[in-house]
Amino acid sequence: MTSSQKAKKQELPPTAWAVLGLLSFPGERTGYELKKWADSSLRFFYWSPAISQIYAELRRLEELGYAASVRSGPEEARAKRRYSITGAGREALAGWAADTAEAGPPVLKHGLLLRVWLGHLAQPERLRAMVAGHMERTRAELAAVREAREQAGGVPEWAFPALALRWSERQHLAELELAQALLDDLADLGADRKEPTGTAVTEAVAGAGSAGRQADGDAPTPG
Repeated sequence: MTSSQKAKKQELPPTAWAVLGLLSFPGERTGYELKKWADSSLRFFYWSPAISQIYAELRRLEELGYAASVRSGPEEARAKRRYSITGAGREALAGWAADTAEAGPPVLKHGLLLRVWLGHLAQPERLRAMVAGHMERTRAELAAVREAREQAGGVPEWAFPALALRWSERQHLAELELAQALLDDLADLGADRKEPTGTAVTEAVAGAGSAGRQADGDAPTPG
């Protein structure tokens, strides 16, 4: 490996390692097949890169000698390029996977909670509807996780992906519990105060700038 290749290796983003990881399982796969597998596995606990990102990473991995590709012959109606991991790629991936450096904290960007945080600008019934919709989507995702886990079950090469999917199943179940608890909290909050409706919401927000301030300052946190 040249010094230029070593520098590029050190700069590889997690997405590149994820794509190389998809190639580390037996068989050759097209970019489209890699995308399908990412959608049925990676997205449940990390994220699923766009097809354009997958192809961009595949080109990078080929340049580094971590992946190789072959183009299909005339026997296929539509030409396809299939990718596989190389020996150098497997060695580099194993080193990255075994790296004891801190992997970093989980990143949570919960769009629903951002809206709940701004609940003083919304009607309570609308907030409850958003939480209910979130629970419905989470149940659908949970079903998809369980389907993917069932497909991975019994395949020795997919034993560790199956463990990750089992974790994702537990995470979705926990998300449903948290959402139900949030609904209960919203109900308790509504019972503790008169819920403004219609134009009353606007009036309540307008008065929050002065009447809602804490005696010790503007921020609802210490410091």
